[in-house]
Amino acid sequence: MGFVVLHMEKAHGSDSGTTAHIERFIIPKNADPTRTHLNRRLIEYPDGIKDRSAAVQRRLEEAGLTRKIGSNQVRAIRINVSGTHEDMKRIEEEGRLDEWCADNLKYFADTFGKENIVAAHLHRDEETPHIHVTLVPIVKGERKRRKREEQTKKKRYRKKPTDTVRLCADDIMTRLKLKSYQDTYAEAMAKYGLQRGIDGSKARHKSTQQYYRDIQKLADDLKAEVVDLQQQKETAREELRRAKKEIQTEKLKGAATTAAANIAESVGSLFGSNKVKTLERENTALHREVADHEETIEALQDRIQTMQADHSRQMLDMQQKHINELVQTETNLKREVSRLTVLLNKTLKWFPQIKDMINIERLCLAVGFNKEQTATLLTGNPIEYNGELYSEEHKRKFMAKDVKAKVFSDNGKFILTVDLRPIGEWFREQFEILRQSIRQPVLPQRKGRGMKL
Repeated sequence: MGFVVLHMEKAHGSDSGTTAHIERFIIPKNADPTRTHLNRRLIEYPDGIKDRSAAVQRRLEEAGLTRKIGSNQVRAIRINVSGTHEDMKRIEEEGRLDEWCADNLKYFADTFGKENIVAAHLHRDEETPHIHVTLVPIVKGERKRRKREEQTKKKRYRKKPTDTVRLCADDIMTRLKLKSYQDTYAEAMAKYGLQRGIDGSKARHKSTQQYYRDIQKLADDLKAEVVDLQQQKETAREELRRAKKEIQTEKLKGAATTAAANIAESVGSLFGSNKVKTLERENTALHREVADHEETIEALQDRIQTMQADHSRQMLDMQQKHINELVQTETNLKREVSRLTVLLNKTLKWFPQIKDMINIERLCLAVGFNKEQTATLLTGNPIEYNGELYSEEHKRKFMAKDVKAKVFSDNGKFILTVDLRPIGEWFREQFEILRQSIRQPVLPQRKGRGMKL
């Protein structure tokens, strides 16, 4: 009997990186591109919503929140559910994967509210089938801080309703509630032969980012080992050179000892036979020491050859692995570019106005409107503007004081206007005003009357 997997974590900011991973805008390295078509979106987005991030924003806008959302406030909770690899493969082979997905959606809708579950994606292109669920933490009731203040103060002059709608991930992810989710989720998945993990276990979920960091660390460790092997190789070479010098020295000593023995032997009668025998013993000891050095040199040479062979093999393995990764990355990029090209062509075919909208967006940014103002103009709403506007035709900026800018649509064509005049016409009018203001009238020179003498 396998175990369930229920992992919850807070998403910060727009969480666009996770959206790209879940929606498969970018194919990750641990996914099989040939199986990506098996992935499914389990919850359809409302009209006008294109991805998970937009679905989160739509829920926040429609929730009826009364407090402004802080820049560092958690807007979504990422939930990853699965099971032991063998059990998930068994569920898939038994044809119960759709039933498993439906039970998961029911559990999260009953636990957190169906309206707060804005996205759910089934991934089958990775090693183990799993579901990514996106929860917007909309809760009701008073904040815990306000409850504590109520306990410490005798009376509050103004009381807020206890059913106020709030955005608060901390209320959902308390220690006790997280433990409760593990218990109730295991009960919901028991019908598939899955059980709760060990309570208090130190096992932790490994994120995709951590998985890539571990791979990079292994590569760095291998590079460090190669550098260490190279250092060992240089050390062995230095020992070999030192040993050769010692052998040369010992050979000279041996030759000198042999000559001395011959001389001593010829004059043995003068010094006695004991000294000759002593010289012979020293000569034998020196030859033995030279033989030991030669054995050491042979061992060092064998070690160097072994290290060179290991180093060459490891370098070849690393090069081949690198080449394979480059080929796979290039293949994935080509596939992604092809997919995006097809998608772009379809988009331009289905929505021919997009090209004009892109052109008008570029024009708005080029003349001097910022991104927020441009976004407002593209929706057809007017904006009040006070500042400088740049004319590409005249290569200069013109001051626009308290003007009203708006984008009109005329038979599918978009026109940027300033004070209800096309932007080009407005620029020419401003240029004419400027030219007239700097033009100086030329007065005729008065003839000098001279001086009478």
